[in-house]
This record gives sequence, C-alpha cells and structure tokens, in this order.
Amino acid sequence: MASMEGTVALVTGAAGGLGNAVAAGLAREGAVVVVVGRSEARAEQAMKGIRSRVPAAQLEPLVCDLSVQASIRSAATDFLSRHDRLDVLVNTAGVFRKERHVTPDGLELTFATNVMAYFLLTNLLLDALRHGAAAGRVSAGTADRPAAGPRTSRIVNIASRYGNTRLNFDDLQTANGKYSYLRSTPPTMLARVLLTQEFAERLRGSGVVANAVHPGLVKDTALLTDVGGPFRWVTNTFGAPAEKAVDTALWLATASETAEVSGKLWTKRKELPTPGMGSDPEARQRLWDACAHLAGLPK
Repeated sequence: MASMEGTVALVTGAAGGLGNAVAAGLAREGAVVVVVGRSEARAEQAMKGIRSRVPAAQLEPLVCDLSVQASIRSAATDFLSRHDRLDVLVNTAGVFRKERHVTPDGLELTFATNVMAYFLLTNLLLDALRHGAAAGRVSAGTADRPAAGPRTSRIVNIASRYGNTRLNFDDLQTANGKYSYLRSTPPTMLARVLLTQEFAERLRGSGVVANAVHPGLVKDTALLTDVGGPFRWVTNTFGAPAEKAVDTALWLATASETAEVSGKLWTKRKELPTPGMGSDPEARQRLWDACAHLAGLPK
C-alpha cells in the first residue's frame, strides 16, 4: 500500500515548477491531490502533466487566484464542500515582480501572494487539518488497520534562507521608496518562516505540524519570467530540477520521522537556523496580527 493512501493533500502553485513536482510526488504516494491553479484551464493542464508521469494519480482541480482574498475564500469553501479532512497542505505559490502592482484588495501583489495567501488559506483550512489529524490517530489505533499515511496533518511552506533581511512593519508592502523585487521579495520569505513558527505554536498539541523549506535554486520554472536578467540565468544554469528540489518538502509531508517535528526551517533534510528577526517571538506575533487585520480575521 502506498504510504499516503486514504489521505487528502492540497498543493498551491501546482500549475508548474516546484508545486507541480510536489503534487506529482504526493500522488505517487497514493494521496488524493487537490491541484490549485489560477484558472480551470491551468489546473487541468497541470493534472494532465502529472498523469503523464503518474498514470494512477487521483487528482482534483481547485481554481484560486491566490493574490485575491475573495478567491481564496471561495476556493476554501469549494474544497470544504468536497472534503471534511485535509492531511497535507503544501503552500508553494509565489511571485517575483519587477514592478509594483496592487490587488483588488488594495494590497501589494508580492505581499498578497507570498504572505497573505499562505496566512489566509491555511487559517481557513485549519479545522480540516485538525480533522485529518484526528482521523489519522483513530486509524493508527486500530490493530488490524494500520494508519494510512501520516498520523499527524502536515503544513509545509516553501520559503527561503532570508539572510540579513528584516521586516519593516511600517512598510510591509513596499509602498515607500523605489520598488524592486530585491526589496519586496526577501522580506516575504522571512515572513513565511515567522508565520510557520506561529502556526506551529498555535497548533501545538492538535496533531497538526507546520514546517518551512528552503528548496534552493530551482531551474526552468515560470517564477522568474517577469524579472528575467542575470538572476534568472543563474537560477536556470545552476539550479536543481524541480523533481529533485522537492525532496525535503515531500519528506516533511510524508515521512514518519517528521510526524512530530514542527516550527522549523529545513533544507536537504537538515534543520536550518533562523537568525535575526527569524528567532524573534515578538516579530512573529506582530506579523500575525498585521496579517489577521488585513484578512479580517480575529488575532
């Protein structure tokens, strides 16, 4: 029996690149994988590509524009109308933008997609994740029926090493000064690490764990199409194929040895330190409160 048989997984950014490779990996392990795409056509195309590599894949499309909160809420409602449990949530979607754009919610696009989407979608699916964890524990406790897949529900957030980056809480959305992806994007990676830590803390004892992953450079994805230039060349020249880069994310999502690990940043199956603001509980709480305010959720 495949290790994830009987479980449900949801993967954002699954239309291509890293997310598509994650979705294929989870499908290969036997999970029912909900493939999130910005449009139905993109989700269907992604599923076609996954089935070409995993013919027995059990896949479902879910349409969501992750830069728009109404779309995120609609997608969550759609998912919950089909499933009452979620065993694995992998947030991989992200953007690099050369110029500043504003979403229909009045948010800067990079912050909206790279941070708010992770925060809001995960919060909307928390009850399903808790239910998945409870169902896994019941299954694990049946002597003649071993647990199908993980005994905890897993949240895996694609993030990055963030260097000396700090969050400017007076300008989280890069509204002041000259905009560039080098100013707007690195803080969102730090924010993902901080939110992962906060989810881990809030979910302690619930059977749901949350971890972040630094996948390294990933070649031949659409992520850097807008910015182009030397950064894209370096990434495509020296980066790893998506199928290789997803190893740690899949390990965190499926392995028995990571079932109780939570609140960490990982690369190549090894824990990374989270220096500077990444180890500051006050910054973590302040970011959570800011995101809750922007999403209209209680703190």
